[in-house]
Amino acid sequence: MDFPTVYTNFWDAVIAVPIVMALTQVIKVFFHIPKTFVPLVALLIGLLISIFISHRGHITAGIFMGWFYGYAAIGSYAALKTNVLAYLKKVRRE
Repeated sequence: MDFPTVYTNFWDAVIAVPIVMALTQVIKVFFHIPKTFVPLVALLIGLLISIFISHRGHITAGIFMGWFYGYAAIGSYAALKTNVLAYLKKVRRE
């Protein structure tokens, strides 16, 4: 079995991951999804964008990069939230 060559480009890092983050937040707000299902929603959005938009015709590449989009969005959101909360805690203490 040959694995496809997958290139990470500008689309992946700068456009797709923030789109997944934004769509996840919009869905979370409008549909009141429980916190435990938000990462699953991000993963599904990442898979849908990757399979049907950015890697059409290459299902294995689409699945691989969809996991990348979803988990990169989850990690980026978690890191951003942690940094903001730590900064707010520091500012309130001073």
